[in-house]
Amino acid sequence: MATPKSKSKSKSVFDIVKSRELSCFQVRKRPNMDGWVDAFYEIGAIATQHDCEDIVPLALSYAKTTKYSHIIALSNEEGFVSLFDTSRKFALPTCYERNAEESRICEWSAHNNAVFDVNWIKDDTQILTASGDQTVKVWDVQEQKCLGVLVGHLGSVKSICSHPTNSDILVSGSRDGSFRLWDLRCNFTVKNRRGECSISSIADVKGAHDPSQAQRVRRCKSKGASMSITSVLWLKDQVSIATSGAADSVLKFWDTRNLKSIVTQTCPQPQSTGKQRLHGISSLSQDDSGVLLSASCMDSRVYLYNILQLEKGPLRYFEGGRIDSFFVKAAISPDASNIVCGSSNGKAYVWQVNKPQVEPTILKSHFEEVTAVDWSRSDHGKLVTASDDFTIRIWNKRNYAATPVIPFAIRRRIMAMPKVECKMLLNNEEIFPKSIDDDLLSDGTLHNPIKSVMPTTPPKITTPESHKNQLSSEFDLTVSPKSTPESASKSPSSVLNPPPSLKRTIRDYFASSS
Repeated sequence: MATPKSKSKSKSVFDIVKSRELSCFQVRKRPNMDGWVDAFYEIGAIATQHDCEDIVPLALSYAKTTKYSHIIALSNEEGFVSLFDTSRKFALPTCYERNAEESRICEWSAHNNAVFDVNWIKDDTQILTASGDQTVKVWDVQEQKCLGVLVGHLGSVKSICSHPTNSDILVSGSRDGSFRLWDLRCNFTVKNRRGECSISSIADVKGAHDPSQAQRVRRCKSKGASMSITSVLWLKDQVSIATSGAADSVLKFWDTRNLKSIVTQTCPQPQSTGKQRLHGISSLSQDDSGVLLSASCMDSRVYLYNILQLEKGPLRYFEGGRIDSFFVKAAISPDASNIVCGSSNGKAYVWQVNKPQVEPTILKSHFEEVTAVDWSRSDHGKLVTASDDFTIRIWNKRNYAATPVIPFAIRRRIMAMPKVECKMLLNNEEIFPKSIDDDLLSDGTLHNPIKSVMPTTPPKITTPESHKNQLSSEFDLTVSPKSTPESASKSPSSVLNPPPSLKRTIRDYFASSS
């Protein structure tokens, strides 16, 4: 059934945001106290409704740029996308409907089916929506206008992620068991009945998490559900993709220069144990540095991996809540200090990454399954949770200390880091830096990890003359590189630090298509 169209707004999104910037709620400075006092407190609750009817929220995401980092995008099972301003001072917690009305920036009908994932791109001027109608749509945020439809999946699209430095490049994962790569710079083709242009994928991998390779599949799940890809991530090295599935807890890592086989894989337990019970993964997330990756598993644990040490398995795991459905997600904070996870018992759990032995902080305001969660990119410690109780809730962190503690992500981002430098920063399982001198400004203050991080300039790559014509006329991500001992290695270092023998990188293909 088609969902009703939302009412048009007289003001644009950015006009409303600009008018509210002067009235943003200011957080008080942190006082100095002896010892640590960690606490998350609720600062607002918003009803998830449309035309006064409650709708279950499915996905949410904070905007990525500093200017719009207070805005969240929320999608629901009826196909609507709403933007809310979380910087305002909310009314009493019981005024959910009033809070929704006053903080809503805009709302529109994105799909005639559930929207399972949303992703901001292009400096927060566009939004991607992944839907149960088997498509991904690109939206102009200011005009709420569809700029294109990505077609090709044969099942619900469960996850979408953009390239870390080029948001024209996307990866999506679907219930059909495949993940696909897309380039928004390609020419759009035939328009559909709504006048929306469509675009096809540039590469795809089918059966990426084929359940036939697993030891057994849960009986309660259908074949389609068991082969589903639940989450995709484009890693910070700009070349590698991580994927997870519903069949088991195996994480797979792919090199986009050669998608014919995985580079490496990892899981919580060795696959050789014949009687082990298999659990799927509901979500993946990574911190701003790109070194740590969290995976929420259906065994009700959240596993933490070091991308540079995948052969060791997870660094640690966090438990306490219940993950009874694939709608329950987890997310690591941008500075890698905390992990938040929803729970089927109506609560959310927040752990300290560097203190896994400490009991988690329990967020108790919800009373139905807590599903989607996300962290603000600029306001450290600020997060949002969504629940089947038809509300989303915004939380902030009280964090006092007598001496300053330096967050993990303040050290410079690892981009194909040499092995010697990796060992200096990551000594076995020690994940916090010992020195911060390189991250101090001349006045003694710290770099803002979001504002100061800049992509590493890639080395100049020359292409043989014999290949130039082929590159200019064909966009092929599946061309196999020259076989070398390094490329055949299963070491995770080949994911983040590709061998120099691979002369043709994904940048060559991107340049040839523009």
